[in-house]
Amino acid sequence: MLKTTTSVVDGKEISDYLDVVVGEAILGANIFKDLFGKVRDIVGGRSGAYEKEMGKAREIAFQDMEERAQQLGADGIVGIDIDYEVVGEQGAMMMVSVSGTAVKFK
Repeated sequence: MLKTTTSVVDGKEISDYLDVVVGEAILGANIFKDLFGKVRDIVGGRSGAYEKEMGKAREIAFQDMEERAQQLGADGIVGIDIDYEVVGEQGAMMMVSVSGTAVKFK
């Protein structure tokens, strides 16, 4: 399925705007404790383990959004927005959410 952050796709014409589709994934408090406990993993101000977990969460959110678009019979998703939010009591969780518009192409 074609996915893009743009509202148009070069060489393709949108025939139908089906609906807004979303996907979410939440990293719980335990992942933060585990990751911050691995201070030795931090190189140059970046944590490989933390980035890997954020990547997994992003993949889950995108998969969730794509499944919802497929249920609508979409050919693609345009106008995708990716958000990262700290949620829960004392910011104990991180949420990755993605949203876009499911479309059919001519």
